[in-house]
Amino acid sequence: MISWEIHGFELANCNCDSGCPCQFMSPPTKGYCEAAVGLVIERGFHGDTDLSGLRVAQMYKWPGAVHEGDGTMQTIIDDSAGPAQRAAIERIVTGQDTDDMATFWWVFAAMSPTRLPTIFRPVTIELDFEARTGTVKVPGVFDSVFAPLVNPVSGAEHRARINLPHGFEYRIAEVAKGTTRAVGALELPGNQDSHAHFCELHMCNSGVLDAA
Repeated sequence: MISWEIHGFELANCNCDSGCPCQFMSPPTKGYCEAAVGLVIERGFHGDTDLSGLRVAQMYKWPGAVHEGDGTMQTIIDDSAGPAQRAAIERIVTGQDTDDMATFWWVFAAMSPTRLPTIFRPVTIELDFEARTGTVKVPGVFDSVFAPLVNPVSGAEHRARINLPHGFEYRIAEVAKGTTRAVGALELPGNQDSHAHFCELHMCNSGVLDAA
């Protein structure tokens, strides 16, 4: 197994109501699960390969809850990545070089027997973590827009967090709203003003790095 670490940020939009029931051991809001994700790697490595500054996007779709399997996934790696970086990132985000069940990438890949070919396109990610706003754009694949929760009475921005001390994706996530327009091989019709979250990523072969 090749040693690796990733430190950065994730923006994710799924089709469930705000809060995402699977974070609380409940079935998906609509009975199925689909998501679009953008990843910004501020610093990282896979063996001797430097991954700092790269961007990745992924799409997932399951007919039921994630743990029931039979999912479809696709990975998009920013086309600025060199050959060694592309190979390294693909291994990490498809659960390879990873302890069993240690990361969400391992779990999602294990639950997705259908893997569409990895593609290499410009991945543009804008992120204001504190404001809970951002965008993920992949030409010909998908666009996601993120905004903070809003109080339905006052119209004021509302802040909520999810704290998972033993989570395999993050320890704390900022909850937001997201909308994804998918135009590629995977359609995501349910991702309209639905759950989104922003989180720091501190990950290695064995899972989340608490010390980071």
